[in-house]
Amino acid sequence: MDLEQLAALRTPDGETALATAAGLAGGDPLTAAAALRSAGVPAGLAAAALTQAELRRRATAKFGPEAARMFFTRAGLEQATRAAVAARRAARLRAAGVRTLVDLGCGLGADALAAARSGIRVYGVEADPVTATMAAANAGAAGVADRFTVSLGDATRFDLTAVDGAPVDAVFCDPARRRAGTGRRIFDPAAYSPPWDFLLGLADRVPRTVFKVAPGIDHALLPAGAEGEWVSVDGDLVEATVWSGPLAAAPRRATLLAGSAVHELTGDGTRRAPVGPVRRYLYDPDPAVVRAHLVAEFAGTVDGSLADPEIAYVYADTPAPTPYARCLEVVESLPFSLKRLRARLRDLDVGRAEILKRGSALEPERLRRDLRLAGSEPISLVLTRIANAPTVLLCRPVPAPERAASAG
Repeated sequence: MDLEQLAALRTPDGETALATAAGLAGGDPLTAAAALRSAGVPAGLAAAALTQAELRRRATAKFGPEAARMFFTRAGLEQATRAAVAARRAARLRAAGVRTLVDLGCGLGADALAAARSGIRVYGVEADPVTATMAAANAGAAGVADRFTVSLGDATRFDLTAVDGAPVDAVFCDPARRRAGTGRRIFDPAAYSPPWDFLLGLADRVPRTVFKVAPGIDHALLPAGAEGEWVSVDGDLVEATVWSGPLAAAPRRATLLAGSAVHELTGDGTRRAPVGPVRRYLYDPDPAVVRAHLVAEFAGTVDGSLADPEIAYVYADTPAPTPYARCLEVVESLPFSLKRLRARLRDLDVGRAEILKRGSALEPERLRRDLRLAGSEPISLVLTRIANAPTVLLCRPVPAPERAASAG
Protein backbone atom coordinates (compact mmCIF):
# COMPACT_ATOMS: atom_id res chain seq x y z
CA MET A 1 0.00 0.00 0.00
CA ASP A 2 1.17 3.52 -0.75
CA LEU A 3 0.18 6.89 0.70
CA GLU A 4 -2.31 7.58 -2.08
CA GLN A 5 -4.17 4.31 -1.45
CA LEU A 6 -4.15 4.92 2.30
CA ALA A 7 -5.55 8.42 1.80
CA ALA A 8 -8.30 6.99 -0.39
CA LEU A 9 -9.28 4.51 2.32
CA ARG A 10 -9.73 7.38 4.78
CA THR A 11 -12.27 9.21 2.59
CA PRO A 12 -16.03 8.59 2.96
CA ASP A 13 -15.93 6.36 -0.14
CA GLY A 14 -12.98 4.49 1.34
CA GLU A 15 -14.76 3.99 4.65
CA THR A 16 -17.76 2.58 2.79
CA ALA A 17 -15.48 0.23 0.85
CA LEU A 18 -13.83 -0.89 4.10
CA ALA A 19 -17.19 -1.56 5.72
CA THR A 20 -18.29 -3.65 2.74
CA ALA A 21 -14.96 -5.48 2.62
CA ALA A 22 -15.18 -6.29 6.34
CA GLY A 23 -18.27 -8.38 5.68
CA LEU A 24 -16.42 -10.31 2.98
CA ALA A 25 -13.10 -10.87 4.79
CA GLY A 26 -12.09 -14.48 5.25
CA GLY A 27 -14.01 -15.68 2.20
CA ASP A 28 -12.94 -16.31 -1.38
CA PRO A 29 -10.88 -13.26 -2.45
CA LEU A 30 -12.05 -13.37 -6.07
CA THR A 31 -15.70 -13.45 -5.02
CA ALA A 32 -15.07 -10.60 -2.58
CA ALA A 33 -13.34 -8.47 -5.24
CA ALA A 34 -16.20 -9.07 -7.66
CA ALA A 35 -18.75 -8.09 -5.02
CA LEU A 36 -16.96 -4.79 -4.35
CA ARG A 37 -16.64 -3.97 -8.05
CA SER A 38 -20.32 -4.74 -8.58
CA ALA A 39 -21.06 -2.23 -5.82
CA GLY A 40 -19.28 0.41 -7.87
CA VAL A 41 -15.98 0.46 -5.96
CA PRO A 42 -12.99 1.19 -8.27
CA ALA A 43 -10.62 -1.75 -8.67
CA GLY A 44 -7.67 -0.09 -6.90
CA LEU A 45 -9.75 0.99 -3.92
CA ALA A 46 -11.43 -2.41 -3.76
CA ALA A 47 -8.07 -4.20 -3.62
CA ALA A 48 -6.79 -1.88 -0.87
CA ALA A 49 -9.99 -2.26 1.14
CA LEU A 50 -9.99 -6.05 0.89
CA THR A 51 -6.34 -6.23 1.94
CA GLN A 52 -6.99 -3.98 4.91
CA ALA A 53 -10.13 -5.89 5.90
CA GLU A 54 -8.22 -9.17 5.89
CA LEU A 55 -5.41 -7.68 7.98
CA ARG A 56 -7.96 -6.30 10.46
CA ARG A 57 -9.55 -9.73 10.71
CA ARG A 58 -6.18 -11.32 11.51
CA ALA A 59 -5.29 -8.51 13.91
CA THR A 60 -8.29 -9.24 16.12
CA ALA A 61 -6.27 -11.93 17.89
CA LYS A 62 -3.74 -9.29 18.97
CA PHE A 63 -5.87 -6.19 19.38
CA GLY A 64 -9.40 -7.40 19.99
CA PRO A 65 -12.38 -5.44 18.63
CA GLU A 66 -10.25 -2.30 18.26
CA ALA A 67 -8.55 -3.89 15.24
CA ALA A 68 -11.66 -3.07 13.17
CA ARG A 69 -10.75 0.64 13.33
CA MET A 70 -6.99 0.36 12.85
CA PHE A 71 -4.74 0.34 9.79
CA PHE A 72 -2.09 -2.30 9.20
CA THR A 73 0.71 -3.43 6.96
CA ARG A 74 1.51 -7.14 6.77
CA ALA A 75 5.01 -6.71 8.20
CA GLY A 76 3.80 -4.29 10.86
CA LEU A 77 1.10 -6.67 12.05
CA GLU A 78 3.56 -9.55 12.26
CA GLN A 79 5.81 -7.61 14.62
CA ALA A 80 3.17 -5.62 16.51
CA THR A 81 2.97 -6.27 20.23
CA ARG A 82 -0.21 -7.91 21.48
CA ALA A 83 -2.51 -5.46 23.20
CA ALA A 84 -2.39 -7.29 26.54
CA VAL A 85 1.43 -7.34 26.55
CA ALA A 86 1.68 -3.69 25.55
CA ALA A 87 -0.79 -2.70 28.27
CA ARG A 88 1.22 -4.60 30.87
CA ARG A 89 4.44 -2.88 29.78
CA ALA A 90 2.74 0.53 29.78
CA ALA A 91 1.44 -0.03 33.31
CA ARG A 92 4.94 -0.88 34.50
CA LEU A 93 6.39 2.24 32.86
CA ARG A 94 3.69 4.41 34.39
CA ALA A 95 4.24 2.86 37.84
CA ALA A 96 7.96 3.67 37.49
CA GLY A 97 7.10 7.34 37.10
CA VAL A 98 7.49 7.66 33.34
CA ARG A 99 5.49 10.58 32.01
CA THR A 100 7.23 11.24 28.65
CA LEU A 101 8.25 8.34 26.40
CA VAL A 102 9.98 8.29 23.03
CA ASP A 103 9.11 5.23 20.92
CA LEU A 104 11.91 4.78 18.39
CA GLY A 105 10.61 2.90 15.37
CA CYS A 106 7.04 2.98 16.63
CA GLY A 107 5.68 0.94 13.73
CA LEU A 108 1.88 0.86 13.70
CA GLY A 109 1.85 2.18 17.27
CA ALA A 110 0.82 -0.87 19.32
CA ASP A 111 3.09 -0.05 22.27
CA ALA A 112 2.67 3.71 21.94
CA LEU A 113 -1.12 3.42 22.02
CA ALA A 114 -0.99 1.40 25.22
CA ALA A 115 1.38 3.88 26.83
CA ALA A 116 -0.79 6.82 25.78
CA ARG A 117 -3.87 5.15 27.22
CA SER A 118 -2.04 4.81 30.54
CA GLY A 119 -1.49 8.58 30.61
CA ILE A 120 2.06 8.73 29.24
CA ARG A 121 2.89 11.37 26.62
CA VAL A 122 4.38 9.45 23.71
CA TYR A 123 6.48 10.72 20.80
CA GLY A 124 6.79 8.11 18.06
CA VAL A 125 9.52 8.07 15.42
CA GLU A 126 9.02 6.03 12.26
CA ALA A 127 11.08 5.95 9.05
CA ASP A 128 8.45 4.51 6.70
CA PRO A 129 5.93 7.15 5.52
CA VAL A 130 3.00 4.74 5.11
CA THR A 131 3.58 3.13 8.50
CA ALA A 132 3.98 6.53 10.19
CA THR A 133 0.70 7.72 8.66
CA MET A 134 -1.04 4.56 9.79
CA ALA A 135 0.30 5.00 13.33
CA ALA A 136 -1.08 8.53 13.46
CA ALA A 137 -4.43 7.29 12.13
CA ASN A 138 -4.47 4.55 14.75
CA ALA A 139 -3.86 7.16 17.47
CA GLY A 140 -6.90 9.04 16.23
CA ALA A 141 -9.03 5.89 16.10
CA ALA A 142 -8.02 5.07 19.68
CA GLY A 143 -8.80 8.58 20.89
CA VAL A 144 -5.24 9.30 22.08
CA ALA A 145 -3.99 11.63 19.33
CA ASP A 146 -3.40 14.29 21.98
CA ARG A 147 -0.95 11.98 23.79
CA PHE A 148 0.68 10.15 20.88
CA THR A 149 2.21 11.99 17.95
CA VAL A 150 4.37 10.56 15.20
CA SER A 151 7.42 12.08 13.51
CA LEU A 152 8.76 10.79 10.22
CA GLY A 153 12.48 10.18 10.58
CA ASP A 154 15.46 7.98 11.36
CA ALA A 155 15.27 6.54 14.88
CA THR A 156 19.05 6.48 15.18
CA ARG A 157 19.27 10.26 14.61
CA PHE A 158 16.48 11.42 16.89
CA ASP A 159 17.46 13.94 19.57
CA LEU A 160 16.68 12.36 22.95
CA THR A 161 17.73 15.28 25.13
CA ALA A 162 14.24 16.81 25.11
CA VAL A 163 11.03 16.81 23.08
CA ASP A 164 8.81 19.90 22.82
CA GLY A 165 10.92 21.41 25.58
CA ALA A 166 10.20 18.54 28.00
CA PRO A 167 12.87 16.10 29.23
CA VAL A 168 12.58 12.51 28.01
CA ASP A 169 11.79 10.15 30.89
CA ALA A 170 12.22 6.89 29.01
CA VAL A 171 12.87 5.37 25.60
CA PHE A 172 11.27 2.30 24.06
CA CYS A 173 12.50 0.58 20.91
CA ASP A 174 11.16 -2.44 19.07
CA PRO A 175 13.73 -2.97 16.31
CA ALA A 176 12.69 -4.51 13.00
CA ARG A 177 13.47 -8.23 13.04
CA ARG A 178 12.36 -9.12 9.52
CA ARG A 179 14.18 -8.39 6.29
CA ALA A 180 12.59 -5.73 4.11
CA GLY A 181 11.12 -7.19 0.95
CA THR A 182 11.31 -10.86 1.98
CA GLY A 183 9.74 -10.79 5.44
CA ARG A 184 12.24 -13.38 6.64
CA ARG A 185 13.06 -13.36 10.34
CA ILE A 186 16.38 -11.93 11.47
CA PHE A 187 18.00 -13.99 14.20
CA ASP A 188 21.27 -12.07 14.58
CA PRO A 189 20.67 -8.99 16.80
CA ALA A 190 23.52 -7.21 15.04
CA ALA A 191 21.31 -7.23 11.93
CA TYR A 192 18.27 -5.74 13.67
CA SER A 193 17.16 -2.29 12.52
CA PRO A 194 18.28 -0.35 14.53
CA PRO A 195 21.17 -2.76 15.29
CA TRP A 196 22.11 -4.24 18.64
CA ASP A 197 24.99 -1.82 19.33
CA PHE A 198 22.59 1.10 18.96
CA LEU A 199 20.13 -0.49 21.40
CA LEU A 200 22.87 -1.03 23.99
CA GLY A 201 23.98 2.57 23.65
CA LEU A 202 20.49 3.94 24.32
CA ALA A 203 20.79 3.30 28.04
CA ASP A 204 23.88 5.53 28.17
CA ARG A 205 21.78 8.38 26.77
CA VAL A 206 18.51 7.72 28.62
CA PRO A 207 18.94 5.45 31.66
CA ARG A 208 15.32 4.29 31.60
CA THR A 209 15.52 2.42 28.32
CA VAL A 210 13.35 -0.53 27.29
CA PHE A 211 13.73 -2.56 24.14
CA LYS A 212 11.89 -5.55 22.78
CA VAL A 213 13.80 -8.51 21.32
CA ALA A 214 13.08 -11.97 19.96
CA PRO A 215 12.42 -14.52 22.73
CA GLY A 216 15.31 -16.66 21.49
CA ILE A 217 17.86 -13.99 22.41
CA ASP A 218 21.10 -15.32 23.91
CA HIS A 219 21.28 -14.41 27.62
CA ALA A 220 24.98 -13.68 27.21
CA LEU A 221 24.09 -10.70 25.00
CA LEU A 222 22.02 -8.94 27.65
CA PRO A 223 23.81 -5.96 29.18
CA ALA A 224 25.08 -6.22 32.76
CA GLY A 225 22.59 -4.92 35.30
CA ALA A 226 19.64 -5.12 32.93
CA GLU A 227 16.53 -7.20 33.45
CA GLY A 228 15.53 -9.78 30.87
CA GLU A 229 11.81 -10.50 30.83
CA TRP A 230 10.17 -13.28 28.82
CA VAL A 231 6.43 -13.05 28.23
CA SER A 232 3.90 -15.73 27.32
CA VAL A 233 0.22 -15.32 26.52
CA ASP A 234 -1.99 -18.32 27.23
CA GLY A 235 1.08 -20.56 27.10
CA ASP A 236 2.45 -19.10 23.86
CA LEU A 237 5.88 -17.46 24.21
CA VAL A 238 5.56 -14.14 22.38
CA GLU A 239 8.50 -11.87 23.22
CA ALA A 240 11.37 -10.84 25.42
CA THR A 241 11.99 -7.38 26.83
CA VAL A 242 15.17 -5.80 28.17
CA TRP A 243 14.67 -3.27 31.00
CA SER A 244 17.64 -1.01 31.71
CA GLY A 245 18.78 1.32 34.47
CA PRO A 246 16.31 1.99 37.30
CA LEU A 247 13.62 0.06 35.40
CA ALA A 248 15.46 -3.23 36.01
CA ALA A 249 13.85 -4.87 39.05
CA ALA A 250 15.26 -8.43 38.84
CA PRO A 251 17.92 -10.13 36.70
CA ARG A 252 15.37 -12.43 35.04
CA ARG A 253 11.58 -12.48 34.95
CA ALA A 254 8.97 -14.78 33.42
CA THR A 255 5.61 -13.08 32.93
CA LEU A 256 2.61 -15.24 32.13
CA LEU A 257 -0.61 -13.63 30.89
CA ALA A 258 -3.68 -15.83 30.93
CA GLY A 259 -6.96 -14.05 30.38
CA SER A 260 -7.05 -11.26 32.95
CA ALA A 261 -4.56 -13.02 35.24
CA VAL A 262 -0.87 -12.08 35.41
CA HIS A 263 1.75 -14.28 37.05
CA GLU A 264 5.42 -13.37 37.47
CA LEU A 265 8.37 -15.48 38.49
CA THR A 266 11.75 -13.85 39.11
CA GLY A 267 15.29 -14.98 39.82
CA ASP A 268 18.88 -14.56 38.73
CA GLY A 269 18.72 -17.09 35.88
CA THR A 270 21.84 -18.94 37.04
CA ARG A 271 20.51 -21.36 39.66
CA ARG A 272 20.63 -25.07 38.98
CA ALA A 273 17.78 -27.33 40.05
CA PRO A 274 18.58 -30.52 41.98
CA VAL A 275 18.77 -33.71 39.94
CA GLY A 276 17.13 -36.97 40.96
CA PRO A 277 15.02 -39.86 39.72
CA VAL A 278 11.75 -39.73 37.84
CA ARG A 279 8.99 -39.18 40.39
CA ARG A 280 5.24 -39.63 40.27
CA TYR A 281 4.39 -36.22 38.82
CA LEU A 282 5.94 -34.36 35.91
CA TYR A 283 5.67 -30.60 35.46
CA ASP A 284 6.10 -29.14 31.99
CA PRO A 285 7.05 -25.48 32.66
CA ASP A 286 5.62 -22.60 30.65
CA PRO A 287 8.02 -21.60 27.83
CA ALA A 288 8.52 -18.17 29.42
CA VAL A 289 9.87 -19.91 32.54
CA VAL A 290 12.18 -22.05 30.46
CA ARG A 291 13.51 -19.23 28.29
CA ALA A 292 14.04 -16.98 31.31
CA HIS A 293 16.25 -19.73 32.81
CA LEU A 294 13.99 -19.90 35.87
CA VAL A 295 13.33 -23.64 35.90
CA ALA A 296 15.25 -24.01 39.17
CA GLU A 297 13.20 -21.24 40.77
CA PHE A 298 10.02 -22.95 39.60
CA ALA A 299 11.21 -26.35 40.83
CA GLY A 300 11.64 -24.84 44.28
CA THR A 301 7.95 -23.89 44.37
CA VAL A 302 6.84 -27.53 43.95
CA ASP A 303 9.72 -29.24 45.79
CA GLY A 304 10.78 -30.63 42.44
CA SER A 305 13.90 -31.89 40.75
CA LEU A 306 15.15 -32.69 37.25
CA ALA A 307 15.85 -36.16 35.93
CA ASP A 308 18.42 -34.70 33.54
CA PRO A 309 20.30 -31.45 34.31
CA GLU A 310 19.80 -30.15 30.75
CA ILE A 311 16.11 -31.00 30.26
CA ALA A 312 13.44 -28.71 31.69
CA TYR A 313 10.98 -31.31 32.95
CA VAL A 314 10.46 -31.03 36.70
CA TYR A 315 9.49 -34.09 38.75
CA ALA A 316 7.82 -34.12 42.16
CA ASP A 317 6.05 -36.49 44.54
CA THR A 318 2.81 -34.52 44.77
CA PRO A 319 0.75 -32.36 42.42
CA ALA A 320 0.44 -28.71 43.34
CA PRO A 321 -1.62 -25.86 41.87
CA THR A 322 0.70 -23.62 39.86
CA PRO A 323 0.26 -21.20 36.97
CA TYR A 324 3.84 -21.82 35.85
CA ALA A 325 3.57 -25.37 34.52
CA ARG A 326 1.26 -28.10 33.38
CA CYS A 327 1.15 -31.19 35.59
CA LEU A 328 1.05 -34.81 34.40
CA GLU A 329 0.99 -38.02 36.40
CA VAL A 330 3.66 -40.49 35.30
CA VAL A 331 1.98 -43.86 34.93
CA GLU A 332 4.89 -45.77 33.44
CA SER A 333 8.46 -45.18 32.26
CA LEU A 334 9.95 -47.18 29.37
CA PRO A 335 13.29 -47.16 27.55
CA PHE A 336 12.32 -45.99 24.10
CA SER A 337 11.60 -48.77 21.61
CA LEU A 338 8.99 -48.28 18.92
CA LYS A 339 8.06 -51.96 18.89
CA ARG A 340 7.76 -52.16 22.66
CA LEU A 341 5.85 -48.88 22.91
CA ARG A 342 3.40 -49.90 20.18
CA ALA A 343 2.71 -53.18 21.96
CA ARG A 344 2.25 -51.49 25.33
CA LEU A 345 -0.20 -48.93 23.95
CA ARG A 346 -2.12 -51.73 22.25
CA ASP A 347 -2.39 -53.48 25.64
CA LEU A 348 -3.72 -50.24 27.15
CA ASP A 349 -6.27 -49.82 24.32
CA VAL A 350 -4.86 -46.39 23.46
CA GLY A 351 -6.36 -44.64 20.45
CA ARG A 352 -5.35 -41.00 21.00
CA ALA A 353 -1.93 -39.78 22.04
CA GLU A 354 -0.71 -36.32 22.96
CA ILE A 355 3.04 -36.28 22.34
CA LEU A 356 5.40 -33.91 24.18
CA LYS A 357 9.15 -33.90 23.89
CA ARG A 358 12.33 -32.39 25.30
CA GLY A 359 15.75 -33.84 24.63
CA SER A 360 14.46 -36.16 21.90
CA ALA A 361 15.13 -36.03 18.16
CA LEU A 362 11.94 -37.92 17.33
CA GLU A 363 9.28 -36.14 15.29
CA PRO A 364 5.91 -36.40 17.12
CA GLU A 365 3.74 -36.61 13.99
CA ARG A 366 5.88 -39.32 12.44
CA LEU A 367 5.85 -41.26 15.71
CA ARG A 368 2.07 -40.92 15.86
CA ARG A 369 1.78 -42.49 12.41
CA ASP A 370 4.25 -45.25 13.28
CA LEU A 371 2.33 -46.17 16.45
CA ARG A 372 -0.79 -47.02 14.41
CA LEU A 373 -3.10 -46.41 17.35
CA ALA A 374 -6.48 -48.15 17.07
CA GLY A 375 -7.88 -48.21 20.60
CA SER A 376 -10.29 -45.95 22.47
CA GLU A 377 -8.30 -44.55 25.43
CA PRO A 378 -6.29 -41.29 25.52
CA ILE A 379 -2.73 -40.96 26.79
CA SER A 380 0.06 -38.38 27.04
CA LEU A 381 3.49 -39.54 25.85
CA VAL A 382 6.57 -37.62 26.96
CA LEU A 383 9.68 -38.24 24.88
CA THR A 384 12.77 -37.33 26.86
CA ARG A 385 16.16 -38.49 28.07
CA ILE A 386 16.89 -40.08 31.43
CA ALA A 387 20.51 -40.84 32.40
CA ASN A 388 21.48 -40.20 28.77
CA ALA A 389 19.05 -42.88 27.56
CA PRO A 390 16.06 -42.14 25.28
CA THR A 391 12.95 -42.65 27.39
CA VAL A 392 9.21 -42.45 26.95
CA LEU A 393 6.95 -41.63 29.87
CA LEU A 394 3.33 -42.75 29.74
CA CYS A 395 1.33 -40.05 31.50
CA ARG A 396 -2.12 -38.67 32.12
CA PRO A 397 -2.95 -35.02 32.78
CA VAL A 398 -3.73 -33.97 36.33
CA PRO A 399 -6.84 -31.76 36.36
CA ALA A 400 -6.44 -28.45 38.20
CA PRO A 401 -9.10 -29.31 40.86
CA GLU A 402 -7.23 -32.53 41.67
CA ARG A 403 -3.96 -30.61 42.12
CA ALA A 404 -5.66 -28.08 44.35
CA ALA A 405 -7.30 -30.78 46.47
CA SER A 406 -4.01 -32.62 46.89
CA ALA A 407 -2.21 -29.41 47.86
CA GLY A 408 -4.95 -28.57 50.36
